[in-house]
Amino acid sequence: MPEAGRGLSYPFAEPPAPGVPFAVAPGIEWLRVPLPFALNHINLWLIKDGPDVTIVDCGIVDAPTRALWQSLFDGPLTGRRVSKVIVTHCHPDHIGNAAWLCDRFGVLLHIAQAEYLTAHAAADQRGGHTDQAALDLFLAHGLDPELLDGMRDARGGGYRRLVPELPARYHRIEAGGTVQIDGEPWELLGGQGHAPEHILLHRRSDRVLISGDMVLPRISTNVSVHALQPDADPLGEFLHSIDTYRTLHPATLVLPSHGLPFYGLHHRIDELAAHHAERLAELWDACAQPRTAAELMPVLFRRPLDGHQIWFAMGETLAHLNRLVVVGRLRQIGMRFVRVEADSQ
Repeated sequence: MPEAGRGLSYPFAEPPAPGVPFAVAPGIEWLRVPLPFALNHINLWLIKDGPDVTIVDCGIVDAPTRALWQSLFDGPLTGRRVSKVIVTHCHPDHIGNAAWLCDRFGVLLHIAQAEYLTAHAAADQRGGHTDQAALDLFLAHGLDPELLDGMRDARGGGYRRLVPELPARYHRIEAGGTVQIDGEPWELLGGQGHAPEHILLHRRSDRVLISGDMVLPRISTNVSVHALQPDADPLGEFLHSIDTYRTLHPATLVLPSHGLPFYGLHHRIDELAAHHAERLAELWDACAQPRTAAELMPVLFRRPLDGHQIWFAMGETLAHLNRLVVVGRLRQIGMRFVRVEADSQ
């Protein structure tokens, strides 16, 4: 493992084969599950819990993922009961199979309250969680109406397709608490910005962190403004959250939802903070004249985007613009943003 501040190191050079549990720490197995997206996989975690197993995150609901789970129960997990299903947050690749697993083993889903309620609102298309509300937000920030049909085709109703059912009951977990697994307390850490109440799991005894989507080794977590809170500051929340993880030991083994397990948590936090500072500076420079979020989206995303990617890109552009408004670097005039010069603050 690297010395503090000396970069990232990867104890496992390659991921395991899809659906084949691979030991990464005492009592913890890594399960790599394919996803049918550009982000083509998710890492799930199986934790020994006495004679049973605790599952952390579940994958989306599709035929290949369900078949993978069934092959585990018919193979490596034969005869083992699932004692807990823990979901770090409400996004489909994390919560998709939660209802099926909980019903199969007669257990309650362990999840934060805001994540549970948001999952139901997104699945039922309620209030500000509707696809149309998101499109209306993007139109109000200058998005070309001609892009809407392609965006609807790529994304419309996608949550319910990937999460066709959700548990009707749950066990609430929250940051600052603990969950007992195999007789040992796992500390629950909080994360905001990517999801409403993201939970990370930390085993202090041997410095292991299941980081979900809050700290990823090679890509930056999507941080977006949503229609429900159009003036929110999710980027500020995200940066504050990851800064709190500096209290963890520099030699913590990080088990992320995407990418390879790694050492170098503090270095990665520095990289993410620097990355977003650079993006914020680029947007501020681009706002010498008033510009809409749609006009500014190519500043952050320089490659061509398909309909699915535009959803994330617009949300993330707005997150950076709102951060600059909150700290007084930009002013919003109607649908346009213009920079505030240093000598006028």
